[in-house]
Amino acid sequence: MLSLEESLKILKETNALLEGHFILSSGLHSPQYVQCAQLLSKPDKAHKICVALSEKINQEFKEIDLILSPAMGGVIIGYEIGKLLKKDTIFSERVNGEFKLRRDFTIKKNQKVLIVEDVITTGKSSLECSKIVDKLGGIIIGYACIIDRSNQQTLIKQKIISQVKLNIPTYKEEDLPKDLSSIKAIKPGSRNL
Repeated sequence: MLSLEESLKILKETNALLEGHFILSSGLHSPQYVQCAQLLSKPDKAHKICVALSEKINQEFKEIDLILSPAMGGVIIGYEIGKLLKKDTIFSERVNGEFKLRRDFTIKKNQKVLIVEDVITTGKSSLECSKIVDKLGGIIIGYACIIDRSNQQTLIKQKIISQVKLNIPTYKEEDLPKDLSSIKAIKPGSRNL
């Protein structure tokens, strides 16, 4: 199994974990930024992380019928985990601001569903997926992600299986530590276009 140190090394090598001064989509400032799309753009390195995560999932969950991921960030990781676990995989997409199943995807009554995404911070996307599962009569067995950076501040009440847990501090602009305020802030990410 891939160690935490090996996983962090891969995340840094692929620029999925950056250090500096970042303004997050929430408006908070942080000395680290997570961009899993960078990891997933390197299939050989992403595969190592996904294998390790799938081993953890196998240890924790004995029965999985289906994997559901939120688009966009969760699609690739969900697919990879589904391939490794030999499970069908579907994804939800935003339609008028709300996650929905499209493309004739469905969840059967009592189907055991694992929700998988790249990064869990607040858990909002995962919980939106949970609502779909509940509405269609499926059973949510749990949550999994490459990086859990929720610092236990997530809205998710069930256990989260992750390859890496990161405790990344965030600050309001008026509360920046000196070392962070001396670095020029950048605004990365898909929501900052």
